[in-house]
Amino acid sequence: MSAPGLPPLVVLCYHAVSDGWPSELAVTPERLRRQLELLVRRGYSGATFAAALTAPRRGRTLVVTFDDAYGSTRTLAYPILAALGLPATVFLPTDFAGRPGPMYWPGIADWAEGPHAPELRCLDWDELRWLGERGWEVGSHTCSHARLTELAEPAVMAELEGSREAIERTLGKPCASLAYPYGAADARVAGCAGAAGYRAAALLGTWPVDPRPLAWPRVGVYRDDAEWRFLLKLLPPVRRVHAALQGVR
Repeated sequence: MSAPGLPPLVVLCYHAVSDGWPSELAVTPERLRRQLELLVRRGYSGATFAAALTAPRRGRTLVVTFDDAYGSTRTLAYPILAALGLPATVFLPTDFAGRPGPMYWPGIADWAEGPHAPELRCLDWDELRWLGERGWEVGSHTCSHARLTELAEPAVMAELEGSREAIERTLGKPCASLAYPYGAADARVAGCAGAAGYRAAALLGTWPVDPRPLAWPRVGVYRDDAEWRFLLKLLPPVRRVHAALQGVR
């Protein structure tokens, strides 16, 4: 598939990487490698999320992001991206950094017990620092992975400010970027993100039609996304249709 209509900026959202975990959130290492190779061969060069939105470059730009900071981001994703010369952004729910045992919230709770529970381990601060030293960006995914649209404003601000401050204090670098948990945001939450000091914030999906730095849609990539489906999801006409079907605000 040639996909001649690919946009100049592609922002992808992955979660975990695994051969054995059958969750839709876990792409296989081979599929991740092939998907990114497709774009590198088409002339894309890599950038972190905040850099791409705040200091855009000429030419085709690929931003690879990983939500939730699963341990496989370091062990399986990093070697693939390094071989392709790509950086990435990992979005961290700071309450879980280095905590023993699996992360736990609605959407992954069913996997927290049983044989795949180790897949839900969060990166620790040393691993995050290691990635940062190799050109990766560590952004916020709030403190607790809360659905911000369901919280009162003081709680939203506590999640946003607390996670940013934890990252900056522990890693000694500015934290300019945020991914809204579940991709859930509205104008109120985006306003809180700006007030909390973020310069770029990532959605998951297609709201809004007119992207803005604090409400930037990403293309979610999942375990069953074969090559043809992966490329199709990147095409602007397909994304506009998807937005219309979702009733984008």
